[in-house]
Amino acid sequence: METPSKDEWSEEAVMNLVQAVTKSAEVSAEALHVMLRLRTQGKIDFVLIDIREMHEYSALSIKGTDMLLPTSTLHLHLEQLTKLHDSLLVFYCRSANRTLHLLHGLKRMGFTKVAHLSGGIIAYQGEKIKNAPLPQTIRS
Repeated sequence: METPSKDEWSEEAVMNLVQAVTKSAEVSAEALHVMLRLRTQGKIDFVLIDIREMHEYSALSIKGTDMLLPTSTLHLHLEQLTKLHDSLLVFYCRSANRTLHLLHGLKRMGFTKVAHLSGGIIAYQGEKIKNAPLPQTIRS
């Protein structure tokens, strides 16, 4: 998919991006970088969720992460995810292995606006934070 330049993101282009992400259930590292920038401009809304464990998040995380829901305790917080059912949810882990498994389960539960970062945090070339403070919305 051809991406518009920095200032060319019309409402239609943003909508097309969201539709493409939702349809494929996958976000490339480049697309996530663009989505985070568009979110700071108020042009797109989504929730970025890290499903790695707390020590992994603290060691290195993507700037702009909204929630930490470690896979080891995720089953305890399905109600929290259900409240976000109508939001676009973008999940990431280290390499995309855990998020792929998670997406299959969420789709069986009826979630339609879910995607994962292909290649995980190791593929992401945007801004990352070492020793990041835990996001305000943490479920451990």
